[in-house]
Parts: sequence; C-alpha cells; structure tokens
Amino acid sequence: MNDYSVVPDKGVNGWIVKIQDVAPTETYPSRAEAIAEAERLAKEDSPSRVLVYDSKLEIEEKKSF
Repeated sequence: MNDYSVVPDKGVNGWIVKIQDVAPTETYPSRAEAIAEAERLAKEDSPSRVLVYDSKLEIEEKKSF
C-alpha cells in the first residue's frame, strides 16, 4: 500500500503532494487542489492511502482507496 501525503509547503505558501514521503511531486496553490490530486493518484494506485497533514505536521485526515 502506498501513502500519498498532502503537507503544507511553508517556504512557498502552497501545498505539496508526496508519494511514500519522498521527493514532492508538485506544489499546489490550495489545499483543496493538493488533496484532489493526491486522491486521484491514490485511486489509480489502489490500494493506497491519502494522509492530509495540518500546519503542525500532524495527521488531520486519512482516506483509503
């Protein structure tokens, strides 16, 4: 099972989607856009999870696909 993480990018003031906690795939201007992309990737790579982190880098939401 792969994990797709959505984390805030404090330096750019955007949101990053990471696969398996490695290098970011891309930065998105809004949290909603980043979550939508992470969910799309996770659905294509089922079984997978999307983990959404808050500004304190604590898991705020988990979704399985």
